[in-house]
Amino acid sequence: MSTTETQTTGKGPTYIAYQVRDGEKPYWTRIGAAWAHRDGNGFNIQLDSLSLDGAVILRVVAEDK
Repeated sequence: MSTTETQTTGKGPTYIAYQVRDGEKPYWTRIGAAWAHRDGNGFNIQLDSLSLDGAVILRVVAEDK
């Protein structure tokens, strides 16, 4: 199955990837995005940066209101 066949039909990502560093106030930095596979069994993840300290968190893309 090709990459195109495994992605959802929408062009935008289904999740946004953030690096989260703990502290008195957690600091969130957007570092990439993820697209859920159509069959629900995985993701394509594109990272523009790597987290060397802290966690990588995937959050559902918020819909514009």
